[in-house]
Amino acid sequence: MTLTLGFSPCPNDTFIFDAMVHGKIDTEGLEFKVVMEDVETLNRRAVSGELDVTKLSYHAYAYLLDKYVLLDAGSALGKNCGPLLIARQEMTDEQIQNAVIAIPGRLTTANFLLSLAFPNATKKVETVFSEIESAVLEGRVAAGLIIHENRFTYEQKGLKKLIDLGEYWEESTGLPIPLGGIVAKRSLPSGVLHSINRIMHRSVNFAFDHPDASKGFVRANAQEMDEQVMNSHIQLYVNEFTKNLGGEGRTAVGRMFDVARARGVVPNYNEDIFLN
Repeated sequence: MTLTLGFSPCPNDTFIFDAMVHGKIDTEGLEFKVVMEDVETLNRRAVSGELDVTKLSYHAYAYLLDKYVLLDAGSALGKNCGPLLIARQEMTDEQIQNAVIAIPGRLTTANFLLSLAFPNATKKVETVFSEIESAVLEGRVAAGLIIHENRFTYEQKGLKKLIDLGEYWEESTGLPIPLGGIVAKRSLPSGVLHSINRIMHRSVNFAFDHPDASKGFVRANAQEMDEQVMNSHIQLYVNEFTKNLGGEGRTAVGRMFDVARARGVVPNYNEDIFLN
């Protein structure tokens, strides 16, 4: 059986998927056709039901519980790794609420967190994540919401951090921030879903056990080619929660969904969040 598999070209994704897509582990007879896109494009393709298995933002997943189910392995979830709101100069909270802000997509977890911290900041411009720094530097927007490797480069370009939205979430909840997870279509047979879950576990564990094995794949797809930035990116977003969400990870994901539902941001579904 061949399944479409979506993930981003970011180092944390190529690092954990390398073994799975290049035959370095047992895939239990399954084959994967890779669809590599930025996270918001993946979110929208999931909304359309185009992908069998995909990385997507937890914010987007909250809208898709009727279509997809979350795997245990592969999540980007942790502490001190949240999106940053940046600008060319310091801004007051009132200025932020009224500013034109570049965001990496309306369905991203980054935008969800921005909405929690600044609910009246509604002048948002959807921008490919890798172009947000330039939009701020060129004055096309007053501020930008950055994710991925851009958090390692903004200071070098003279930009200033207004708020770390990961810290905002952690201080508010005491929990790690759920950024993105790996989901599979609920319409797939149960046996196939559990095979995908096992394969994802193997791929992540292989990446941890053989960290140099994926370097060629990571480097070939990275937006930021500096080796130190690529390594820092992987270290920030790939951790024990990526191996397995565990109790704390599941609690964090559940809290995010509860907050979103309480604010009427996402619909209510009866389906379980997690694959059981």
